[in-house]
Order: sequence, then structure tokens, then C-alpha cells
Amino acid sequence: MELLLPNPKNSSSLTTLGFLERAANVNNDCHSVVYNGTWSQTYHQCLQVASSLSSTGVERGQVVSVVPPNVPSMYEHQFVVHYPVLFLTFNNINTRLDGHTLSILLIDNESKVVFVDHLLNPLVLETLSLLPRNTKARQLILIDDDVVSMTQTSLTVDFINTYDGIIEEDDTRPKFKWVQPKNDWGLMVLNYTSSTT
Repeated sequence: MELLLPNPKNSSSLTTLGFLERAANVNNDCHSVVYNGTWSQTYHQCLQVASSLSSTGVERGQVVSVVPPNVPSMYEHQFVVHYPVLFLTFNNINTRLDGHTLSILLIDNESKVVFVDHLLNPLVLETLSLLPRNTKARQLILIDDDVVSMTQTSLTVDFINTYDGIIEEDDTRPKFKWVQPKNDWGLMVLNYTSSTT
């Protein structure tokens, strides 16, 4: 009976990282998304974003939220935030929610880092204004380095960086490597219903 227990020969962790790595090796010059980019480029960008995120001070088990429309950075986060190195939890937030509902989600999930698309900057600014004063600050990263979009409102927000910025700055770091999870029992994704219940 002991031979039937999980071991390296009869089980492997379910994770998207193996798929990404294989796609980068086998289909490296093929388009990963119609939008733009090959699997090799997608793999490289995911590694860079994961490496940069690992240096922001987030700790094991903490939540990273993403508030983008259906753009390549959102697609890349499906791989990136399964950071087995840090064992973080990914929360992809519905962009159709209003500021009040979004503030409730951020209070509940206690996100440490929130990636915000520049088109949704007004929504996130409204959300931040609704958070209680004693709420811990989130690290905000802008998905677009369009500085104009950060100043469209009288509310001020401090973005610690841009998505493109963290990709570019990572070129100076040592090469980052995925660490596959030992098992798939850890919390990887946190989803909420879209205000239907």
C-alpha cells in the first residue's frame, strides 16, 4: 500500500508553469497571443515580472490583485502570480465592479500589491478613497507607463512602478528561475463572484 502514496514517480504538481516553460521551448517562435509576442517573449517577460515582484517585500501566502482588461499583461499574470518561489495567491478582479464593491474585496483579501491598468485608474482611485483610514497601504503598479493617465483626477496615488518599468529594470538582476511547487495543496487563486450573491 505504501507504493501507492504520492511520490515523484507517480505524481507531479498541477501548475501552469510547466505549460509555460514547455511552450517556450517547443513553440518559442509561435505567437502566444494574437495581440503580440511569441511564447519565448511571454516566458521571458513572465520571469522578469516574477523576479521584480519577488523584490517588493511581499511574503509567502499574501495576495496579489490584478485589475486589467483582457490585455497581454493580464494574460501573463495568469503565469506570473503562481510564484512558487513566494507561494503568493493571485486575485484577478472583475473590471465591471464599482469602487464600493472593489474596496470591499481589497479589504477582504488584504492584497499587498495591486496591478492597475491605466484605463481603470479612475476606478482604483475611487476605490482607494473608500478604504478605511486605518487600512494598510497597497503597493500599486501601473500597467502602462502613460504618466498622463495618473493625473486625470484630483485624487493622488503613488504608483511604485509601471509594468513596463519592472520588466526593464529586471535586466540588471541575476537570472530568475522558477521553483516548481512541492505539491498543489497551496492556495494559488482567490476568486470572488461578480456581485451576484
